[in-house]
Amino acid sequence: MWYTYLIIAVILLAAELLYFRIADKCNIIDKPNQRSSHTTIVLRGGGIIFSISILVWMIWQMALGNWATVQGYLPFIIGLLLICGISFWDDVHSLPDSVRLVVQFVATGLMFWGLMGQGAWFTDLAWYWKVVIGLVALIVFVGATDVINFMDGINGITAGYSLAVLVPLLLANRAGGFIEESLLVVAIIGVLVFSLFNFRPKGKAKCFAGDVGSIGIAFIMLFAIGRLIMQTGDVTWMVFLLVYGVDGCCTIVHRIMLHENLGQAHRKHAFQLMSNELKMGHVTVTMIYAIGQLAVSLGFIYLCPDTVLAHWIYLVAAGIVLAVAYVLFMKKYYHLHEEYLASLRSSEK
Repeated sequence: MWYTYLIIAVILLAAELLYFRIADKCNIIDKPNQRSSHTTIVLRGGGIIFSISILVWMIWQMALGNWATVQGYLPFIIGLLLICGISFWDDVHSLPDSVRLVVQFVATGLMFWGLMGQGAWFTDLAWYWKVVIGLVALIVFVGATDVINFMDGINGITAGYSLAVLVPLLLANRAGGFIEESLLVVAIIGVLVFSLFNFRPKGKAKCFAGDVGSIGIAFIMLFAIGRLIMQTGDVTWMVFLLVYGVDGCCTIVHRIMLHENLGQAHRKHAFQLMSNELKMGHVTVTMIYAIGQLAVSLGFIYLCPDTVLAHWIYLVAAGIVLAVAYVLFMKKYYHLHEEYLASLRSSEK
C-alpha cells in the first residue's frame, strides 16, 4: 500500500506545482492588509490541493472497482467541490457574504445527508428529532467552518493544525473504523504537500491556503468528525477542534464586548498577537497550536475513560483550562495591540 500512497504524493505535488504556474499567470495573489501577518505578496489558493486530494482518492477507489464505497461518499464529495468552488471564486473575485453563506449551508446540508445513515441511534429517532438535530448540526458545522477559516492567518497554522486533527482521527479510526482509512491518509498527504510550500518562517512562504484551502480542509475534518459522532452518538468528539474553538469563540466574545463589527477584518486572535505584537516566529506559533491540540486529542483518546460522563468532564475541563489561558494571555498582552491600533490611527491622520 505504501507505494500507492507514494504515487499519490507525487501526483499531488505535480498538481500543486501546476497550480502555482496557473496562479502566477492569472495573478491570483494575496496582498497584505491591516489584518495580515505578512508583508509581501504571496500566491493565494495553494490549499486547493486539499480538495484535489479527495478527488484523487475518489478516482483511485473507482479504479479499484470500489463503486459502493465511492457512492457512499458522493454527497460529501459534491458538497466539498461546491464549497471549494465558491471559495476559490471568492479568492479570485470577492463575492457577497450572503452568496458564500448560502453555498456553505447547501454544501454542509449535502455533507449531513451523507452522514445520516451512519448511526443506528439516529435512524431510530422520530422524524422531528432528526430535523432538530440536523438543523443544529448544520449551524454548528457552518460556524466551525468559518472559525477554522478565520484562524488561517500565519504561515503553517492551517497545515499544522490540520495534521493535529487528522492524525488523531486516523488513530481513532483504527480503533473504531468509522471512515475509510485511505481517505484520511490521502488527506494527510495533501496537507503535507501543501506544508512544503507554506510551513515556513514569515516571509518565506511560497503560497497561502486561501479560502479554498482553509474552508476545504475544514469541510474534510468536519466530515470525518461527523462520521465519528454519528457512529458513537457522542458529540464530545468535537474535542478534536477544541483549541481553535476556544480561540475563535473567545475572540468573538471579546470583539462583541468591544462593540466591533464582526464582519470587519481584525488581528485579535491570540495567535495573531503572538506573531505580530510579540514577534514570535510563525513556525513557533503554529507548533504551539498544533502541539496543544494534539495533546488534548491524544489525552481524550488514550487517557480519558471511554464513558459519556468522562468524555463530557474532559471536554468541559479542557475547554475551561484553554479559556482561562486565553483570558490571562489577553490581559497581559492585549495592550500591545491597542498601541498598534493607536499608531495606525495616528498614521492615517
